[in-house]
Amino acid sequence: MKAIVIEEHGGSERLRTGRLDDPQPGTDELLVRVAAAGVNFLDIYQREGRYRVSLPFVPGVEAAGEVVALGDGASGFSVGELVAYTGVPGAYAELQRVPAARAVKVPAGVEPRQAAAAMLQGMTAHYLSHAAFALRPGHTCLIHAAAGGTGGLLVQMASRLGARVLATVSSEAKAELARQAGADLVIRYDREDFVDRVVEATGGEGVDVVYDGVGAATFERGLDALKRRGTMVLFGAASGPVKPFDLRKLGAKGSLFVTRPSLEHYVSEREELERRAGDVLSWVASGELRLRIDSARPLDEAAEAHRRLESRASAGKLLLIP
Repeated sequence: MKAIVIEEHGGSERLRTGRLDDPQPGTDELLVRVAAAGVNFLDIYQREGRYRVSLPFVPGVEAAGEVVALGDGASGFSVGELVAYTGVPGAYAELQRVPAARAVKVPAGVEPRQAAAAMLQGMTAHYLSHAAFALRPGHTCLIHAAAGGTGGLLVQMASRLGARVLATVSSEAKAELARQAGADLVIRYDREDFVDRVVEATGGEGVDVVYDGVGAATFERGLDALKRRGTMVLFGAASGPVKPFDLRKLGAKGSLFVTRPSLEHYVSEREELERRAGDVLSWVASGELRLRIDSARPLDEAAEAHRRLESRASAGKLLLIP
């Protein structure tokens, strides 16, 4: 089979197309013919070596495709079914072994590319808005990078839950995307101080929660946008990791809370995985949740997809098509 193989950590040039033996499903596993694989910042962190994985490896942790074989003990699925999954290494390939416990069935009305685009970012937006800080009417939230893949879905879910949504973006084109997703106020952080705008928009009170997937460039200033006893949900590091932080500052700024959640801890139980994925995919099928796919590229163009994501030029999901 064709696959992208990383033999050394480093830049996007380390993503090289290779040929590997076709895998066979093990016990409790599915063999999936990948229809589309999601491109995520996690893939970049692993490629760089920021998150260590054993070399060589096939990158990618999210995909959708057709079940072509079942391993011993793999129950609940049939050959020919369309499934989707995230948190399973090796997605940048034509075929992938997938633990049955990590796969979910894709409902009618959802195409493979939509399913691949929805799993990681959709379930991330779901746990952020429904669990890490559960939004409800009367809450005001600040969402950074609101025109990105996760940000755009999070804006939609926050609005759906009745929260007031303040969103930061870096261009007028992205501002329009954030408005279309349901943002009540869009802040151009390339032209104005986002904290000043938040303070102004909330009458000096601040927001209940900041959802920050940007990291180093926004974290500390984001604390100043929170109301007393507000919550910082730091879920990513697109601009780099946050530096070591003196926790005493949280008390001085109003007895603030900070959490650094990870999707894997919010879908660790089968029931929770099925519930979150079921919500996301059913909303996609009904049109309640609008996915935005930035581009779908051939597998051979994985390096270009990484460069586009790293440059933050993308507005929506990047996919690779084996």
